[in-house]
Amino acid sequence: MTIQEAQEKIDNWINTTGVRYFSELTNMAILTEEVGEVARVMARQFGDQSAKDSDKKRELADELADVMWVVLCIANQTGIDMTVALEKNFEKKNIRDATRHTNNPKLK
Repeated sequence: MTIQEAQEKIDNWINTTGVRYFSELTNMAILTEEVGEVARVMARQFGDQSAKDSDKKRELADELADVMWVVLCIANQTGIDMTVALEKNFEKKNIRDATRHTNNPKLK
């Protein structure tokens, strides 16, 4: 599935099953929650924190997909084509970071 297809699929789901988009500020709060859930999984699977029984059922892939879902919702409701946005972001990074990381002795 392309990013554009994902945006279209989410928009269709929101406008049928989901009834309507939450407000942009509500979606920002939901995004923050979802990123927190990613952090929780990461801290327990890759970090030093002990997992509770309820944490063991969480999957990183599902939590990352939740983050992507909300990001694409925000993009849809604010009129952003994420394919175009990501392509422009690559251009920016290729100019700004062309040698920054290769010249960083901490990354050697």
